[in-house]
Amino acid sequence: MKKAILLGVAIIVAALLAIWGPDLLDLYRLQNYVETSNHAAEVDGGPWPRLTDVCASCHGAQGKSQNQNYPSLAGQSALYITTQLKNFSSGSRSNPYMSPMANTLSDADIKLLADYFAKQHPENNTTYTPDPSAREKGKKLVENGACVGCHGAQLMGHDGFPRLAGQGFDYLLSQLNNFADGKRSEPTGVMKSIASAASPEDRKAIASYLASLAIDKK
Repeated sequence: MKKAILLGVAIIVAALLAIWGPDLLDLYRLQNYVETSNHAAEVDGGPWPRLTDVCASCHGAQGKSQNQNYPSLAGQSALYITTQLKNFSSGSRSNPYMSPMANTLSDADIKLLADYFAKQHPENNTTYTPDPSAREKGKKLVENGACVGCHGAQLMGHDGFPRLAGQGFDYLLSQLNNFADGKRSEPTGVMKSIASAASPEDRKAIASYLASLAIDKK
C-alpha cells in the first residue's frame, strides 16, 4: 500500500513537471537574472531608481558620452563635478537643461553623482573624426598654451580642473566660445584670456585636437 502511494505521488510529480517544468525553469532563470542584474546595479550605482540614470540620456551610460554636444562625465574629478553642479544651481553658470535640474539636487545628491562619475573609467571619443590639418594645428596651440599646467600631462584633469581629452568636439568648441564671449567664467580668469586671444579658427582647431585625443588607459 505504501509503495503504491509513493508510486502514485511520483507519477503525479512527474506529470506536473512534464506540464509545468519548462515554465518553472523559465521562472527560475528570470529570477536569477533579476537578482544578478540588481546586484550589478547596486555595485555600479545603487538600487533602482537611481539618480544617475537621469544623466544617461545626455551624458551616456555611466557618463560615457559619445554625443559631440554633451560632455563625458566619466573620470571627471568629484571636486570639478561638485563645483559645476553648484554653479548651475546658483546661476553662476547657466544652461537651459542643467540649471533647472541642479536646482532640484540636495548636497547629498550632488555628492552621490560626483562620487559615482568620478569612479567611472572614461573612453575614447570614437564618434568623432578630426580633420588632420586642424588637429595638428590644435596640437601645437595646446602645447604652446601650456594647457597641461592645469589640466594634467595627459589633459585628463584633476581636482578642480576638468578632463579635456576625448570630450565632444561641439561641447569643447561651445565652451571655448563661451569663455571668449564672457558667457562662462572661472575664478582665475585664465580661460577667458586664453579663449579670447584665440581666433574662431584656432578654437576649432583646439577643440578638434582635444576631442580626438586618446584616453590614458593607465
